[in-house]
Amino acid sequence: MLLLVSILILSTATEGLKVIGGNITVVQGETAILPCKLVDTAEPLTQISWQKMTRGKPQNDNFYTILAKNGPQFVNGHDDRFAFVGNFSENDGSLELSNTTLMDEGTYTCIFTLFPSGNHKTEIPLNLLVPPVISLKDDPVTLGDEEVSLVTCTAAGARPPAEVVWITGTLEETVRITTNYSSHANGTTTTVSSLFGIPTKKINSHSVQCVVTSAARSDKETLNFNIQVFFPPMGVNITEKSQGVFECLTEANPPSTFTWQRISQPMPQSAVKVEGATLQLLSMTSNLNGLYQCEASNLYGSEHSHLYVHVNSGKGACTACWTILIILLILIAFGAAAAWYYYKYRKFPRMVEWIRRERQQVPTDSPRHDQGVSLEAEERRAAQEESHFPASP
Repeated sequence: MLLLVSILILSTATEGLKVIGGNITVVQGETAILPCKLVDTAEPLTQISWQKMTRGKPQNDNFYTILAKNGPQFVNGHDDRFAFVGNFSENDGSLELSNTTLMDEGTYTCIFTLFPSGNHKTEIPLNLLVPPVISLKDDPVTLGDEEVSLVTCTAAGARPPAEVVWITGTLEETVRITTNYSSHANGTTTTVSSLFGIPTKKINSHSVQCVVTSAARSDKETLNFNIQVFFPPMGVNITEKSQGVFECLTEANPPSTFTWQRISQPMPQSAVKVEGATLQLLSMTSNLNGLYQCEASNLYGSEHSHLYVHVNSGKGACTACWTILIILLILIAFGAAAAWYYYKYRKFPRMVEWIRRERQQVPTDSPRHDQGVSLEAEERRAAQEESHFPASP
């Protein structure tokens, strides 16, 4: 009868008793609070014990105890990352675990020992999230007509697996995306996503973004990348920017370096100035005359173009040449005018005089009225025949 009464009293005392825990998820490296609290009991508490079964220790063992008099103590090894953050007198046995790792993931058991009812416990699962290590790897490509990998985005060692997407903008119809997943023994996963396309000048310098989403991160992480297609200098043109200043232009990636030289002759250092792609003629003298070459080059090749420079002796010499030429033109014009004047005003009267002399020397038996031809008619005939007689000396 006494035993039955004791059992009934014990049953009544433990009927509303509860041990409250929880399901804890934390990001690797952060601090986890393992909650454990006993409620609704009036029995005296004699001890709080902790057990764990984790990736690092798959066997369920005691590792921590808290006593009313002696306080917290480690069992089966010391781990400074654990700390008692509860209150024994308030039936609170909560623990703090700092610098969490994947090896800490598992089930933790909190046990309250009461008198006389004995042990009362609850299990607290601890889940670890692992953020990915994100990286971009550019795959150096040269100009071509076959599809190649342009860039690779990797989200390594994540738990759960990270999601990787690409934002390609205007290249959406030009590139292709492949994504692969690799699982690891520690429960993490690596996601590798690559962007494929044909390396043309059209896609060179276009910006794309790799966007990574992970449960272990509160925000998405975006990595920007400019696609680089490498090619040698393609076509070299020399243009005159201003008088005596010439610039060498080309298209290349990476940008070209430029070298100026004079073919078969040393560069007249005191008369020219070279700055990268620019050649400046400092003094316009004949010493500059010659064939100049501009060569553009980078790691992938070179190309060149030529410039022929011809400068007269100088400003004074040119002025003298122009002066002589003008004088010659004036003399020629004056001579032509004089000849025309002589031809018009001297040749015609002498021609008429010659005709008169010739007619007077020729005898005639014609009647007198035939000799009455007027001088005016003779002069007209002379004018018509003028072109058939040589000029008078």
